[in-house]
Amino acid sequence: MIEVSPNAAKPTPSIEKLEIDHKRPELNQVRHADSAAHDWYRFVLSFPPHLVQDYLQRFEINQQQQVLDPFCGTGTTVVECKKLGIPSVGIEANSMAWFAGSVKLDWTPNPDEFIAIASRIAEATEKTLKRKPVSLRTLPEESEKIILTNSISPLPLHKTLVLLNRIKQSGDEAYNRHFLLAFAKAVVGSISNLHFGPEVGVGKPKDDAPVVQSWMEEVTAIAEDLRYLQTLGQTPARIYQADSRQIIQVIQPNSIDAVFTSPPYPNEKDYTRTTRLESVLLGFIRNKAELRALKQGLIRSNTRNVYKADTDDLWVANHPRIQQIAEDIEKRRIELGKTSGFERMYARTTKLYFGGMAKHLADLRHVLRPGAHLGYVVGDQASYLRIMIRTGQLLAEIAEDLGYEIVDIELFRTRLATATREQLREEVVVLRWSGKMPTSDSQYAQKSLA
Repeated sequence: MIEVSPNAAKPTPSIEKLEIDHKRPELNQVRHADSAAHDWYRFVLSFPPHLVQDYLQRFEINQQQQVLDPFCGTGTTVVECKKLGIPSVGIEANSMAWFAGSVKLDWTPNPDEFIAIASRIAEATEKTLKRKPVSLRTLPEESEKIILTNSISPLPLHKTLVLLNRIKQSGDEAYNRHFLLAFAKAVVGSISNLHFGPEVGVGKPKDDAPVVQSWMEEVTAIAEDLRYLQTLGQTPARIYQADSRQIIQVIQPNSIDAVFTSPPYPNEKDYTRTTRLESVLLGFIRNKAELRALKQGLIRSNTRNVYKADTDDLWVANHPRIQQIAEDIEKRRIELGKTSGFERMYARTTKLYFGGMAKHLADLRHVLRPGAHLGYVVGDQASYLRIMIRTGQLLAEIAEDLGYEIVDIELFRTRLATATREQLREEVVVLRWSGKMPTSDSQYAQKSLA
């Protein structure tokens, strides 16, 4: 990773505070009728299931076709496709998000047995907690270092670790993954000190929390959803844990009829922070080395996952607008006298982000069928010293250079940057793939099969 002096000043916060268009708050909310499986665990500000429904209908996708979400997060697109009876596949590099999405696709557990086993786990946990411990259970020191300070208070953490141990000891493979996902949601939702708005932060410490009760509430919600989901068909759906920039390594050529997704945006949002506590508790990351390995598989959308050896920026070395934005960011940094290690990376991160997306879109062509429709939900950003980045427009330009047809750039909703009072657009970039490669990807490095 690019070295930053431990004594370097922290960068001046440059992430714009945003006000969502409250005139239409329903745009990004999960409708009650759609909530089954989706609410088991969900990223803050994930796009809603009804947006997937709308675009699949517009794309005229049927049950004989296959949909891909290459940045599937916790699985909104693939879960909704399965509910609609449309085969689907997802790709997600974040291990916690991949786990959540995969569990949300598994509707096989018997709801009554699920509740019965959970009740026994809860009873055994409560008996253990009634015995006064010699000392409270804690996380290993290496794990403690990578979670947000004061993410969870000592007593709730002790109770949480006792419950986690009981879940793992139950040994029932048919149900444990669902128990663990319910555990993850309970931890971040009501047990920890975390809050989301939309960035993850630490709120007022909780001296105690009803750990077992919170978990059982999530287990019960899953069981109730399973009763409904099991009335639907078992449509093929799968999520691969992989890098979306290496898509041809996991998806069959000429197999995808539609794409609907929302990649990261170019800003300072570290997506691994959003899932850090539950990722540590479930053992997906245990130390700084494993965290670094996780970040290396992600699109370079923020300065905290940029590495010296990164070369994705070569893909946009000849793209004039992206190069100009990077120059403007660097010029503004110098004018403002910003010298921290992170601020020095703003311009390079911008180029790496769009270069990574170019690499993704180039590889994606090989798995699409002719006539495939694509929808990319992206948002404008002004996180880097208030230099405006029109993400949707730039991605559309990159896609067009790679042979995609730009169908439209459609407004989904707006956000207001309180610092600049500028309207930031969140858009759906709608593309179509004709099946014909351009004679030359003149703007980009010729690396799509490298």
